[in-house]
Amino acid sequence: MNGRALLVKHRVLVQGITGRQGTYHTAQMLEYGTEVVGGVTPGKGGRTVHGVPVFNDVQKAVKRTGATASVAFVPAANLKQAVVEGVEAGLEAMVLITERTPVHDAMHMIAFAKRRGVAILGPNCPGLCLVGDSKIGIMPNHIFRKGDLAIISRSGTLTYEVVQALSSAGLGQNFVLGLGGDRLLGTDMREAVEMVLEKEPSGVVMIGEIGGQMEEEASSLIRDLGSENIFAYVAGVSAPPSKRMGHAGAIVSRGSGGAWEKIKALEGSGVTVGRSLGDLVGLISKRAIE
Repeated sequence: MNGRALLVKHRVLVQGITGRQGTYHTAQMLEYGTEVVGGVTPGKGGRTVHGVPVFNDVQKAVKRTGATASVAFVPAANLKQAVVEGVEAGLEAMVLITERTPVHDAMHMIAFAKRRGVAILGPNCPGLCLVGDSKIGIMPNHIFRKGDLAIISRSGTLTYEVVQALSSAGLGQNFVLGLGGDRLLGTDMREAVEMVLEKEPSGVVMIGEIGGQMEEEASSLIRDLGSENIFAYVAGVSAPPSKRMGHAGAIVSRGSGGAWEKIKALEGSGVTVGRSLGDLVGLISKRAIE
């Protein structure tokens, strides 16, 4: 599975580095210890941002810096081209922060990347963190605590809340993956669970939400593997059918995609499901000291 390339440390390019978000989060990634080796903004090659050299195109940036992954802060209209350039330049992994990606563009670029063996996280995701080592994306630096838990989440904001709560309770993390909130994602929850289980974490924490079938598909894998110490929280219990709740992928169709359907599937696979974030942290704490 090409997604495994997400769980290793990379030499990182920032696509869209000269924009406001690209500039700000480049500084944050550097502060966390990420090896940001270059940036790409067409027409602005030759500049530097926080000491990082800027190139006009990805091909030249990869050749000059030896970059193996990128994070994209580019407008939605340009994201498909940015992904194609990254794949063709030989990157191993790409993290797509961009929101509001057209569905047809997402279909094209995700399929193209998978054919070429390039791991994609996102679009519309907060990124990932190899805790204590490197961070690619927009997650706040201060929330993490080094440990052995793996966190997989569809929601950026809930990721931050859960990680902060776990850290405050003395429960550290190893891998934190923000999958993204769109309907089409480069790495879904089932793939992410399979990847992190190979790393033998002390526990896996899944943060789901209404819409789609990702949680149900992940629960099927967990049941088949007989995995233990899997925890989950599903947001959107009170969401009415056919109501979109924030994310493009968080929309309930009648008879499927609802929070209770997901909770039932997860609990049926042996997953411990918290009914609130506080309940979730309490359940993990209790298991940790047993």
